[in-house]
Parts: sequence; C-alpha cells; structure tokens
Amino acid sequence: MDIQNIKIEKPEDVNIILGQSHFIKTVEDIYEVLISSMPGIKFGFAFNESSGPCLVRYEGNDDELTELAKKNAMSIGTGHSFIIMLRNAYPINVMNALKNVQEITAIYCATANTVEVIIADNGMGRGILGVIDGLKPRGVEQEKDRSDRRTLLRRFGYKLA
Repeated sequence: MDIQNIKIEKPEDVNIILGQSHFIKTVEDIYEVLISSMPGIKFGFAFNESSGPCLVRYEGNDDELTELAKKNAMSIGTGHSFIIMLRNAYPINVMNALKNVQEITAIYCATANTVEVIIADNGMGRGILGVIDGLKPRGVEQEKDRSDRRTLLRRFGYKLA
C-alpha cells in the first residue's frame, strides 16, 4: 500500500469542500444545490466515478473554478470523491443543503486553508485516509483573542451586535 499527500491547488480567495458520494447522480444534485443556494455564487466541482468508464465528471458556472476542480479531482484520484471550489460564497452558505443530498456519504473538509489530502493507493484504487487542513495550533486564545473572534463574526454578519 502506497500512502501519498496530495496538495489541493487553489487561489487564496477560493474555499473548497471535499467529500465522498456514492452515485453518478451526485453531479446534477450538487449542481442544483449550489446554483440555488445564493445569488452571485461562483463554483466548479468534479466527481470521481469509480466504476464503468471511471471518468472525472464535472459541472460549474465558472470556467476557472471548474478547471481547478477537474485538475484536483484527477490528482486526488480516489473513487467516489468530489471537490467543490467556491468563490463569492463560504462553505457555511451551502453545507446544510449538501448534507441533505442523498448520495453524499462524507464531508472531509470545508475550508479556505491550504489542504493536503492523505490517500492510500493499493494498485487497484485509491481512498482518502484524511486531510490536513491549515496549520497546527500555536496556543490557546486569550481574552483579547476571544474578543477579536466575536468581533470578526459580527463583522461578517454571522452574529448580531
């Protein structure tokens, strides 16, 4: 068994959602969730089919993000995995709707951070073992850090004043 780290390629202003699903219908269902989630959302996503022709299936409304999703899906190369690249939206804007897609079996991460996908390759196929999402903690927040966190959430509009 070969263990590899695959770095997700993305611009700094792009959020990703990495998950697993079990059926080709995922492609149309995720498209419908994303396009109807909020005005102005830009996205591309790709799904790795793991039987039949074993193709990278894709959709999107932004050519750059769709190409990035296809490239990253091919690099990851794990069966039934999908990657969504988002701009003008945050994962929090679409996560509940994605969790309701019948075919989705797991979400590994939803982030704007640097991400590496840890995969296992047994020669026949590949599987996601986990992800490294961002950096490790540098310490425990202090009172000023807590205040800054609360201010940030209010500035983003996620909490009331």
